[in-house]
Amino acid sequence: MPYRRIDELTRAKLKTISTATVATILHARGLRNQFIQGVFRLTEHRRPMVGQAFTLRHIPAREDIDQREIFRDPKHPQRVGVESVGPGDVFVMDCHRDPTSASLGGILASRLQSRGCEGFVSDAGIRDSDYAATLDLPIYVASRSAPTNLTRQHGVELNVPIGCGGVPVYPGDVMLGDGDGVMVIPLEYVDDILPEALRMEHYESFAQAHILAGAKVTDFYPAKEEALRLYAAYKAQNPMPFGEE
Repeated sequence: MPYRRIDELTRAKLKTISTATVATILHARGLRNQFIQGVFRLTEHRRPMVGQAFTLRHIPAREDIDQREIFRDPKHPQRVGVESVGPGDVFVMDCHRDPTSASLGGILASRLQSRGCEGFVSDAGIRDSDYAATLDLPIYVASRSAPTNLTRQHGVELNVPIGCGGVPVYPGDVMLGDGDGVMVIPLEYVDDILPEALRMEHYESFAQAHILAGAKVTDFYPAKEEALRLYAAYKAQNPMPFGEE
C-alpha cells in the first residue's frame, strides 16, 4: 500500500511535540481513539519515537501449524517484515491485545535497529527484555513475556490496516512515542495539526514556568488577557522554533 513519506523537517518538528499535545488537538478534531492502550516504553533512553507505520497483522496461533520449523521459511511474515523496514519506519504489530507471549526478542530487535528502523510497537510482549531495553531502538510493548510468539500468534499479512492496542493503524500513519506512550496520527492530519501543536508546546512551556513560580492555573490555562500580554513579551524574546508564528 503506497503512501506519502513525511520529510525530515516534519520529522524534526514532530520530535518536539508531546503525545499529550497531539491527543488534545486530535480530540478537538473528533479523533478520540488514537492513543494505543496498554503499552509502555521499554527502552531506557528518552529519545522520542517518530516514524511511519509498517504493519504486521496476526491471528491466534494454531498448535499444529505454528511449530518452530515455521521460522525456517524465509517468507514467514515476521521475518519478511524485519527485513523490509528501514529508516522512517516504525514496525507495528497487531497481536490482538494478548500480552502472554513475545512478539519478538532481542535478536530481531537488534536487526530492526541495524536496519535503521525508527521504533517498534506491539500490543503483545517482548522477550530478552533486559537486553532489548538497552537498545537505541524505541520499543513499546504490553509486557515482558518469555514464551515465543508461536504460542499465541500467527503472522498473516504485512502493510495492511491493523488494530494495535484498540487503535486503527493504517500503513503510513505517523507513530509518535514518548514517556506517556504512543499516539497514532493519521497521515492526512499531520500537516494540519503541526502548526497548532508547535504553538501549544511553546505557550505551555511559558505557562508552566509561571505556574511553577506560584501563578494560578486558571490565569494561564486557558490563557486570560494578562497571560496573553505576558506571552507576547515572552515570545518576542523566545521565538517559536522552526520559524513558526
